Amino acid sequence: MKSKEYRANVLASYSASAAEIEELLAYNENLFENSHLDFPLKLPLSPETHVATWQEYLTQAQEIGVFPTLQNKLVQLRFPIQEAISETEVYREATRKGKLVNNTTQTTSLQLKEPEKLELIIHESLAGSIPVIIVNNRADFVSLVQAITMRNQPKDVPASMGACMVGGYNNWDRIRQYRQQWQNNHPDSTEADWNGEFKRLIPQKELYQDRFIILSKGNYSNVSATHVELTENKWHYISLIIRLEHECTHYFTKRIFGSMHNNLLDEFIADYRGIVSAVGCYRDDWFLRFMGLECFPNYRKGARLENYRGNLSDNSFKILQSLVVDAAKNLKYFENKHNQKIKPDMMLIALCNMTLEELATDDAQENILDFLRSRSACPLGLSPRIKQSQ
Repeated sequence: MKSKEYRANVLASYSASAAEIEELLAYNENLFENSHLDFPLKLPLSPETHVATWQEYLTQAQEIGVFPTLQNKLVQLRFPIQEAISETEVYREATRKGKLVNNTTQTTSLQLKEPEKLELIIHESLAGSIPVIIVNNRADFVSLVQAITMRNQPKDVPASMGACMVGGYNNWDRIRQYRQQWQNNHPDSTEADWNGEFKRLIPQKELYQDRFIILSKGNYSNVSATHVELTENKWHYISLIIRLEHECTHYFTKRIFGSMHNNLLDEFIADYRGIVSAVGCYRDDWFLRFMGLECFPNYRKGARLENYRGNLSDNSFKILQSLVVDAAKNLKYFENKHNQKIKPDMMLIALCNMTLEELATDDAQENILDFLRSRSACPLGLSPRIKQSQ
């Protein structure tokens, strides 16, 4: 990565003021940590601990259905979406202590419009296998996101949001399984003994915290099939691949580089990976439409770009738009010139070592090549793919 001085000079070329340069330098900082990496990387990574439990859920779902299985395992799905429900005693007991909800006079379970159409897969990504819940109905996607990530509160879910990476999820079913196994090995143990063991369990988050994806089947970034000149069926199929690989790219940066943030660099990289995985090449025109920049310098208000604005001032946000447009065009130009020479996974690693300023400048091609040359003896030979376990 280039120095702050280099990046500041790039921003100055976009007529950014001193204050705006400081603001954008902070916003665009690359937070991916790569000093610990040894090349060549051994990909895909091994699955995280929780995946084995979700394999069990998958087996059970084949017998009784996905939604009934998940309701038995994920405590939030035993509650409706309701204002202030997270403040009730029964909700706190379920989510903070894992006490099961059986009394329907105090609460009703989550209601979905098409529960029978939920799908559960274990997707094999570069970062390792990861559970994915695929939702057919938009309202059901919103309900699941609200339940799992918003404490069952009826908060807004942007129309442009079609996927959700759930991380650090406290899975009380895994804790119950752990307790059962521990008690089998300690048949004379008391409640006090278990409380002591539970305290020892808490720091070992890999034994009870899960990561999984909730994925909708709708149009990617709320962009219609007409705008990408495809049939509805074809666009829905492509949208699902883009969305899945987009989220798996976030998973990749989290596991490989220790970072996954809600900002434009992360989204730029994840959309690149998703688009290439879906159609075999980068479509900068698609990406710009996803962000609401298809008619740049005009911005389509309400588009997805706003989801990642953070606290940027109005003028800094406009400069960011210019950076994103130029970065996307430079990436497409680079691909057209070098696509046959560079393996997709190495390109992903390269982008994770860039900043938006480096990608937006006229030197973008050389910046990417500089990194690739430094890793030329360490090629990655994997290709993006989807594999479902039904």
